[in-house]
Amino acid sequence: MTTRSELEGRACLVTGAAGCIGAWVVKQLREAGAIPVVFDLTENRERLHLIMDGADAVIWECGDITDFDRLTEVAERHNIAAIIHLAALQVPFCKANPVGSTQINVMGSIHILELARQQGITRLSYASSVAAPAMGENDWLETLYGAHKICGEQMAKVYWQDWGIPSIGIRPAIIYGPGRDQGMSAAPTIALLAAEVEAPYTIPFSGDVGFVYVEDAAERFIAAACRSYEGAHVFDLNGTPASVTTMMTLLDEYYPEAKVDFEGDAMPFPADPNSGDLERLLGLNNCLPLSQGIRKTQACFREAKVRGVDLESLFHQTVSKTS
Repeated sequence: MTTRSELEGRACLVTGAAGCIGAWVVKQLREAGAIPVVFDLTENRERLHLIMDGADAVIWECGDITDFDRLTEVAERHNIAAIIHLAALQVPFCKANPVGSTQINVMGSIHILELARQQGITRLSYASSVAAPAMGENDWLETLYGAHKICGEQMAKVYWQDWGIPSIGIRPAIIYGPGRDQGMSAAPTIALLAAEVEAPYTIPFSGDVGFVYVEDAAERFIAAACRSYEGAHVFDLNGTPASVTTMMTLLDEYYPEAKVDFEGDAMPFPADPNSGDLERLLGLNNCLPLSQGIRKTQACFREAKVRGVDLESLFHQTVSKTS
């Protein structure tokens, strides 16, 4: 991974690291010899414990992304060299709390850009979403979350135009893999966890999905923050699109006794083939095919079980959160 030479021994601020992608970013940064500094509203390390040893040793700064003074204090104390900005509230949470989610998703994003400007940080990647291109004249679902992400992309462009702050925004499609347990598109991962603990579960949608294995996503956010790139770029990350039917066929191969099925309409977001533009810029290989991502998810669950993680309790907690 390119991070070993570029970020080894240097501190990287990771916002929203209690989330799924954030946990994997922290894991990969540590493996590459970098120093992840978590900035999150919660001290919850459950997802880190699921995927890695030594989660309690990670530098963890609790704070609100809407509190610019706290954010600045953390950046200065740890001499932050790069930022990976992942903190956000997703589709259902935005709908449930329009004002609060806008403060986090929009004000939080401009705080990160302003932090980079004031601190002279030129290595910055941030999470947009497949919900962003769904906004506008098309057949896809427009959401407040998508509007927030479009706003973040536009603000990043202005920060490059007016102050020369470079950035790379990445629009992941449907993230799956260990730790993905909330949001409207978490169902494929919950289905894999259900199969692992032999519990019944129904994926509530059908159709084609742009599957992005979470390790692939984390690798791209890290590589994008390894060095400065001229401009304010935005890339789609569509992974390896496949139908839910295909996923079910693969799941049955790995879990012959699974009690998982699916129902409902197709997801209201595009599932286009991956262009490869982001991979060419960063010098990375293509995303993993769905079959390999499922196999790696299965292996991670089983390693976690050996480390003492109660997967059955985790499944029931996850279902209760998403129901």
